[in-house]
Amino acid sequence: MRDGIALRTVGMLAFAAVWLASETTAAPAPAVSETDGASSVAIRDAAPLPFRGANSPDPDKPGDTDCNSPAHWDGPTLYVFNSAGHPWRSAGPDLFHLNASYIRTEYDNKVNGGRWIECTWKTGDGALYGWYHNEPGGLVAGTGLTAPRIGAVRSADNGATWHDLGIILEARPNTLLPGTKNKYFAGGNGDFCCMLDAAKEYMYFYISTYAGGTDEQGVAAARMRWADRDTPVGKVFKRHNGQWKEPGVGGRVTPFLPVAIDWHKDNVVDAFWGPSIHWNTHLEQYVMLLNRAKDKDWSQEGVYISFNRDIGNPDAWTKPVKIMDAVGPDRWYPQIIGLDAAARETDKLAGKRARLFVRGLSRWEIAFLRPGERM
Repeated sequence: MRDGIALRTVGMLAFAAVWLASETTAAPAPAVSETDGASSVAIRDAAPLPFRGANSPDPDKPGDTDCNSPAHWDGPTLYVFNSAGHPWRSAGPDLFHLNASYIRTEYDNKVNGGRWIECTWKTGDGALYGWYHNEPGGLVAGTGLTAPRIGAVRSADNGATWHDLGIILEARPNTLLPGTKNKYFAGGNGDFCCMLDAAKEYMYFYISTYAGGTDEQGVAAARMRWADRDTPVGKVFKRHNGQWKEPGVGGRVTPFLPVAIDWHKDNVVDAFWGPSIHWNTHLEQYVMLLNRAKDKDWSQEGVYISFNRDIGNPDAWTKPVKIMDAVGPDRWYPQIIGLDAAARETDKLAGKRARLFVRGLSRWEIAFLRPGERM
């Protein structure tokens, strides 16, 4: 796993300023950029907080985190999944004490390639639903190239074991590019997040698309009726030309964030990918963080933010604004985790203050500010 981007800006414009204080000096108040009618964010250093990661031999030796890390609550326990080809689960009373248990989770079947759990959703009846990024092998002979796809799972034990429900999102057939210059992918749909709407009518999938021409590459959307979550195969539909009618497996997409430079044709790339989304109770809107790749090796250019009040309207996302320079060429997967255990905040729900993670490590606290508000 791993702008020149065309986007219609609707509603609030997002302006962000970042202050990164030296860890060896006292921290002044973070700078905040603001303008009339705009949200802002402020970022300041905080004590390092790593996830346990995948396949960690010891709490002091975190494993890798190679995708979004979903979290959910069950009673007084917070569960977090970290994946690097396979998911591992940590648990504890809050984000700072995920040491109550640490296990390798297990699927009830075998498939071609690894499965990274990128999103989870807990229901009132105790079931936990999850969605994974799968990278099948052997697609391009003599190479390690793959084309990701997205599948669904269900668990009755908070993700210790998973029942695989099948593949729900996959690129159009005959779009594999064996001659791609891309380091990892020759096509596919993956690197995603999901969000259930407030009415619990649709689960929305925000996916990274790597197949087809530049009119299909980028960040796109799909949805599934929430009532279909137990039998999701064939029930997910991609958004194409403003309509939710294309089949999830093999259908076309129209990215709301198309690439500026093709993922496959040259050493230079310009593409947003890997969205992570949460509902922010302080701003009363959805917040999306994004990676931005600048070359065929996926070198990170920076972390970007966008806002939207309607999860069902992909065109309403504000133009992405940079909030952080890259902290390393492969420091991907920016995401927010809420801090308020009483409010049961997670990667999908946060308030005014939260922790900002990049590839499984948080060295920052982020504040979400209304127009004219200070941290």
